[in-house]
Amino acid sequence: MAVNQKNTNYRMYLVAFTMFVMAVLVLVKLNNIQWIEGEYYRKLAKERTVKNFTIPANKGNVYSADGSLLATSIPEYTIRFDALSPSSENFSELLKPLSDSLAKMFGKSTGFYQSELQKARNNKNRYFLIARKLSYTDYMRIKSFPLFNKGAYKGGIIIEQKTVRSHPIGLVAQRTIGYERENADGSANGKGLEFAFSTYLNGKNGHRMMQKIAKSQWKPISDNNELEPQDGYDIISTIDVYIQDIAHHALLKQLEHYQADHGCVVVMETKTGEVKAISNLGRADDGSYYETQNYAVAESHEPGSTFKLVDLIALLDDNKIDTSKVYDTNGGVIEYYNRKVRDSKKGGYGKISIARGFELSSNTALVKAVTDNYASNPQQFVDRINSYGLNKPLGLQLVGEGKPRIPQPGDKNWYGTTLPWMAFGYGVAMTPLQTLTLYNAVANDGKMIKPFFVKEVKEWNKTIKKYDIEVINPKIASDETLNKVRAVLENVVKKGTGSKLYSKDFSMAGKTGTAQANYRDKSKLHYVSSFVGYFPANEPKYSCIVIVHKPNVAAGYYGADVAGPVFKRIAQKIYTDSPPTNHIKNIDSEIALVEQNYNSYYKKAQDITTKVPNVKGMQVMDAIALLENLGFKVKANGLGKVKSQSIQAGEPIHNNETIVLELS
Repeated sequence: MAVNQKNTNYRMYLVAFTMFVMAVLVLVKLNNIQWIEGEYYRKLAKERTVKNFTIPANKGNVYSADGSLLATSIPEYTIRFDALSPSSENFSELLKPLSDSLAKMFGKSTGFYQSELQKARNNKNRYFLIARKLSYTDYMRIKSFPLFNKGAYKGGIIIEQKTVRSHPIGLVAQRTIGYERENADGSANGKGLEFAFSTYLNGKNGHRMMQKIAKSQWKPISDNNELEPQDGYDIISTIDVYIQDIAHHALLKQLEHYQADHGCVVVMETKTGEVKAISNLGRADDGSYYETQNYAVAESHEPGSTFKLVDLIALLDDNKIDTSKVYDTNGGVIEYYNRKVRDSKKGGYGKISIARGFELSSNTALVKAVTDNYASNPQQFVDRINSYGLNKPLGLQLVGEGKPRIPQPGDKNWYGTTLPWMAFGYGVAMTPLQTLTLYNAVANDGKMIKPFFVKEVKEWNKTIKKYDIEVINPKIASDETLNKVRAVLENVVKKGTGSKLYSKDFSMAGKTGTAQANYRDKSKLHYVSSFVGYFPANEPKYSCIVIVHKPNVAAGYYGADVAGPVFKRIAQKIYTDSPPTNHIKNIDSEIALVEQNYNSYYKKAQDITTKVPNVKGMQVMDAIALLENLGFKVKANGLGKVKSQSIQAGEPIHNNETIVLELS
């Protein structure tokens, strides 16, 4: 008995000791969690229950010079269905009415939707796709359908919204307007104005802390955002929609006729450098044309005869010769270092003045004149080119400008044939915009200015940044030289290679170009046809360049035939075919009703921050924009202006509250 009692005592001591040790260990662990690991667990708990949500900023709009909306952001909706959310009673009762509504909206049969929705419920599909890419109007319509009108929990409707970039008036200057995208690594990528001006357009995202209250459900921790989003600014481009439409269709017609590979056209305002139209069209496999890349900005190539303008300006301004200086075209062939320069006309042009040689685009006459006068000092000729900035990119507002190539004396690639080949536009490379900039300077009394695409960055009616004329060279030549050059350029159209374009009713001036490309490999040889100049010739308003690559040789390839008609069509459309109202505009005139509506909206948007505004009488889109910016969820019934609002004006604003607008 004593032994058993002793054993029992040992067991009790052992249990007590074990419990003591466990208690000590628990206390140690609690102390460890509290003072050593506590910060980690508190952080982990916070991360799982509290989250920082990004509030996307509204992206700014892109406008044309005449106020047309070229690019804007609009909401796009995807509708899905949680087939397990509705009760059996609601699902059975409302399946057919819902299917009827979906069939009417999307053009499929009622039976199809009944079958698919029933299948989704049987398969316990909680994410069944109903429709993608819905507009706001369609989204509001589908929300009102039977079953879906019961909301997310009772009706099973799942609404996903994203913002997409839209072009309201079509693909006007698509490649110039461009886009911005995000690479897989999170870095930005893009083209055109959207990418170049993304800093202004994108604005700054805000954020707010939210706490998890249920599965996939979060609510704000406080009434205010930790950081309010800042909307992007709008940019006002130089593009004129009317001129853009003319240029695009004139180029497209010619590309289709000559089955060309690609081409571009640019129309620039002479005095300002504003690009009023730019079209870049490439041929697809099916023979159609669309904007593939910005050839006018990015594609640097040998210009051919349009480069001869540099020859003429240099020769006259350096007092080497006068326009009456006569050169023998040598039967249309001259030779330098066993390489031949030929005229396009077999047998040449005999003995002609340098002015007539330019008008007829004689390679031999221009090459002889340049070589005879600059062979001993080619640096003088090249220095003039450099002074125009043609040896470096223009520094445009767009990203991706092509690099010009102007050989420099003393470089390893300077040969005996370099100077004569430069004289007729080979061995050099320029983009279409760089060539146009030179011709525009001649039209602009010698002042060379940089082309630009955006003239202003705005926030509502406030100017954030304005872009003014940027001068590259204040005077590229003397007035005497410029007057002679302008007369010769006008004669190109009157009686030279561009004579097919001449019209007694309308004056134009310019230069044709027909360059060979890939001429070192005869199997790949093709032509680049061009015309560049300005109009009207006596008082230039616009300069313009047209480039067409790889026209079908069977149909024609000379610049006057392929590119020239595009130039003429644009000039005539702007100044002769069109009614005066298309180009005589009072852009400063105000429309009373528009101003009244805008001022009313702007005042409310600025002044109302804590109380519900009175939106009665406002256009529905203005009312929705104003209320959503104040944190409301807006439901609009009907069309037109706001007749009544479910929350009266002057009431305190509660975040994420729904307000219903009745429209008339």
